[in-house]
Amino acid sequence: MTDVRACGQRFHGEKDEMPYDYAGLRVAIDAGVAHVTLDNPPVNMLDTTLINELHDFVGAVREDERVRVIVLQSADPDFFVVHVDLGFMLTPETFAELANPAAGTDGDESLINPMQKLVLRLHTLPQVTIAKLAGRLRGGGNELAMALDMRFAAAGRTWLAQPETRMGIIPGGGATQLLPPLMGRARALEVILGGNLFDAETAERYGWINRALPAEELDDFVGTLARRIAALRPEQITAAKAAVGAAAISGRLLEGLGEESKALGGVYPAPDAVVERIRAAVAAGAQTREGELDLEASLDRTV
Repeated sequence: MTDVRACGQRFHGEKDEMPYDYAGLRVAIDAGVAHVTLDNPPVNMLDTTLINELHDFVGAVREDERVRVIVLQSADPDFFVVHVDLGFMLTPETFAELANPAAGTDGDESLINPMQKLVLRLHTLPQVTIAKLAGRLRGGGNELAMALDMRFAAAGRTWLAQPETRMGIIPGGGATQLLPPLMGRARALEVILGGNLFDAETAERYGWINRALPAEELDDFVGTLARRIAALRPEQITAAKAAVGAAAISGRLLEGLGEESKALGGVYPAPDAVVERIRAAVAAGAQTREGELDLEASLDRTV
């Protein structure tokens, strides 16, 4: 197994020797499976570093013939990804200034934001993508997982949420488009407008994730499935994804993201009162490990 980690620059060489070197990601490739570990302390936040590095990785792995399956996981047992950096609420221009590459599709991406482009790039990868979930994933962290083909979670140790309405906005990284096909309109509205944490068992029942597995079985289950898929002929994977995609939303995701971006523009940048509430939440401990364990209560206290 090749496990490569360095400091934020990907070196280009022979394809079968090409490593992926990042600050917030660890990439290990073995038998056709790329294990991508999110490791961006202290709480695996989608900040400028992690968003840009994920953009870079997804752009590179798309052309990597060694990789047939990608498994996305976290190095932190408490947090898969907490959410997008709340600093983007305080200074919206920093979000607009993120690296903004083309998502590799043929559509007009001018109306979608950098986080939506990342979700779109993940969603349209030729490889099979699997999220192995444990800890909390909120907002952009949940959107990241939903962009993948499959999601498996550790029962009793995984919680999911879209808390943006508690912050005075709505989801803007794909949740409004990715949740309804998984769980239906009514439950998607419950998740988005309620802003609550859901446990893995409820998420499985809603169709949000494939399965909630005993934590001690999660690694073996996902590893076995990933290796089985990676052993298939590439043509089988391509054909299966194309056929299933024709029955799903993949052909309309870009259009839907554009509508989400337009709707987000009605509430973001947020009014000064909302910005001050977020500033107070950050001052009270949001984006620290302790504060993120019960972010919903922290946000409610600032209302």
